[in-house]
Amino acid sequence: MKNRDLILMKSLIESYVREGHPVGSKALLRSSHLSVSTATIRNVMADLERQGLLLSPHTSAGRIPTTQGLRIFVDQLVQVKSLGDDTMEHLKHSLNPGQETNTILGNASSVLSEMTRMASLVQIPSKPFQKLEHIDFVPLSDNRILVVLVLQNEEIQNRVIRVERGYSREELSVMANFLNHHIAGKDLNTARENLLQQMINEQRQLDELTRQAIKLAEQGLETESGAENKGSGFHFSGQTNLVSMATHGQLENLERIFQAFKQKQQILSILERSLVADGVKIFIGEESGNQNLHDCSIVTAPYKLNGESIGVLAVVGPTRMRYDKVIPIVDVTAKLLSNALTMKSSVE
Repeated sequence: MKNRDLILMKSLIESYVREGHPVGSKALLRSSHLSVSTATIRNVMADLERQGLLLSPHTSAGRIPTTQGLRIFVDQLVQVKSLGDDTMEHLKHSLNPGQETNTILGNASSVLSEMTRMASLVQIPSKPFQKLEHIDFVPLSDNRILVVLVLQNEEIQNRVIRVERGYSREELSVMANFLNHHIAGKDLNTARENLLQQMINEQRQLDELTRQAIKLAEQGLETESGAENKGSGFHFSGQTNLVSMATHGQLENLERIFQAFKQKQQILSILERSLVADGVKIFIGEESGNQNLHDCSIVTAPYKLNGESIGVLAVVGPTRMRYDKVIPIVDVTAKLLSNALTMKSSVE
């Protein structure tokens, strides 16, 4: 694409984001500051429309960007603005590591909504990312064992598993000692993966009791991991900000947007797609895969604990949002949230 065409498309999208209505050739000539005729601008706009980057609403002679046009704008043309000192201080104060973890996550959602004036989500990490401090086995009957998992912050999780034969207390104690030596201090997912890998790598070298210990632990950790993943959710703030998206005759879209947020698992599946992203990831319109959110853009970023991604935060707003402002707010909030959670973890 010619540099002139990029300048015109950038100017058109910025005008559309700012004003909220289709942009005509005369308005684009004024905002672009290019020394060309309105006829030239009309030709460029027509060419961009043929490329699928702009479209003409039926009720206007002006143009608005398509999802493809917005994608080029976001990937190539947006000039991200730095956050001011006051904004940084406000974020740091809101994400103080001295608070409870759930409070920090809730504050992150609230401050995102407040600063962007849009809706915001912060995914609640599932328990598998908590560290395992201790594991123990208690015999209940010949075919049932109680698995006791002591997590960080002294949280205790109990799970009953079925076994093919009975084990004595002495056997279960030996198994627990072996497991505590190998997996204590690791998060539940890592502990489970390490045990499975050890069983694969050392099948012939492991004695029967050690092999059974790994199987019992794998059962207990799998049950715990699955149960907690089903219960994971998100903090949701700024619902009333979504009303502003229902302007310009789009009131019927508001109900669809609210309906999307009632479908918890669908929202979580969108967030999960950003969990391994390297920084900010943006879904524009239909890119989210959720039909109820086709009029929205979702700006996401993963947040981390000790360098490992454990959740995602997001801002949801109209496709004509101020990407230059929203992107750095989401990016910096994710980094500050990561720092707060890591600092909190290091002193617990």
